[in-house]
Amino acid sequence: MHDVIASISTALGVGAISIVRVSGEGSIKVVDSIFHGKNKLVDVDSHTINYGHIVDKEEIIDEVLVSIMKGPKTFTTEDIVEINCHGGIATTNKVLELLLLNGARLAEPGEFTKRAFLNGRIDLVEAESVMDIINAKTDNSRKLSINQLDGRVSKIIKEFRQELLELIANIEVNIDYPEYEDIEVMTIDSIKSNMDNIEKKLNKIVKESETGKIIRDGIKTVIIGRPNVGKSSILNKLLDYDKAIVTDIAGTTRDIVEGEINLDGVLLKLVDTAGIRETTDVVEKIGVDRSYKEIEDADLIIMVLNNNEELSSYDKELLNKIKDKNSIVVINKSDLEDKIDIKEINNKNIIKINTIEEDKIDILKDKIKELFNLNSIIKGDYTYLSNARQISLAKECLKILEDVKIEVNRGDPVDLIEIDIKRIWNTLGEITGDNYDNELIDQLFSQFCLGK
Repeated sequence: MHDVIASISTALGVGAISIVRVSGEGSIKVVDSIFHGKNKLVDVDSHTINYGHIVDKEEIIDEVLVSIMKGPKTFTTEDIVEINCHGGIATTNKVLELLLLNGARLAEPGEFTKRAFLNGRIDLVEAESVMDIINAKTDNSRKLSINQLDGRVSKIIKEFRQELLELIANIEVNIDYPEYEDIEVMTIDSIKSNMDNIEKKLNKIVKESETGKIIRDGIKTVIIGRPNVGKSSILNKLLDYDKAIVTDIAGTTRDIVEGEINLDGVLLKLVDTAGIRETTDVVEKIGVDRSYKEIEDADLIIMVLNNNEELSSYDKELLNKIKDKNSIVVINKSDLEDKIDIKEINNKNIIKINTIEEDKIDILKDKIKELFNLNSIIKGDYTYLSNARQISLAKECLKILEDVKIEVNRGDPVDLIEIDIKRIWNTLGEITGDNYDNELIDQLFSQFCLGK
């Protein structure tokens, strides 16, 4: 892990500048071997910017500014050099090539951040937030990532682990040194009281993590319904431009059509699906099958019905299919004659709109905000777990806690109960990376971009 790694850290293309980053023991020496300036880089002070040229033997490759940052006060805690060269594919690649020819190796995806984690500079929550900041598409997701990067989320988990550690320590002292009179006696009742407090905190973390996931990943919103009920028109109105083709011909949409909007700081990932019906058309049937799959993966389903038609058997089948999911039933074409019987619709979120009047689509937007309580999310403090890995580990802790409660109610020996309390402590440690599996770490950082 102490070898010298190098990678291009900016997007490859035409631009004002590009940055080639180098890290590791001997990185300053490697860069110095291709640098010509007023001073040798190995002799300059840390955290300075140095003007000069990158050269290949006698040939000047580029005019550059080189930042020297000596460990341990760096991102990776190792010596880091950043070469600021003119933006351009040929120039940037040539600088990288010279580094690789002079002792560096090409960094793996996310290897700079991985080194920062393994060297104790950041924890796993903070490491994941680095990519989240890069991928943030809304201001709220940016704020969430920043809160994770500066350690606020990690602090909550670590404080919780400390409480558990103190409980575990008290139990072990009771087991190993029962003769001590000045220690707290850990009875089943006292453990039960502690478990109630732990459960309250865990439930709060898990509940709020769902909010974090919405801010980070957005809301995958799938629009479904029979052909010609106006799904594509609703998509176009939400996007505010004509992305989906709209005609009076049933089956016009045969594949998935996607788009995104920023709904008061939360990303709405819209998916328009093929109209669901029986069909002998091979292509349309594939589209219908895809529509069913999208229903399974959706965070929100918008089911569109036609106001001037009675409920069909397909409508009723779809309504039944989505009854246990987050869903809104949109009765479209409210400008036409009412023929649909709302009493037949088993859903508490029903609205009537049309795509003719400009302001009607706002009714749907307001309903989505209400359903996901977006106004409260926007006013929150953004101190949440946010990705699937973190949330699944928090939920695993809740499952272990259920086992502990059963053991406590059964009156099991305290030393057996302690084993499961330690499991909760260890699992929380996996969130921050205090406990980790090497294979998991390799997989996680492989998803990062090069140069980060």
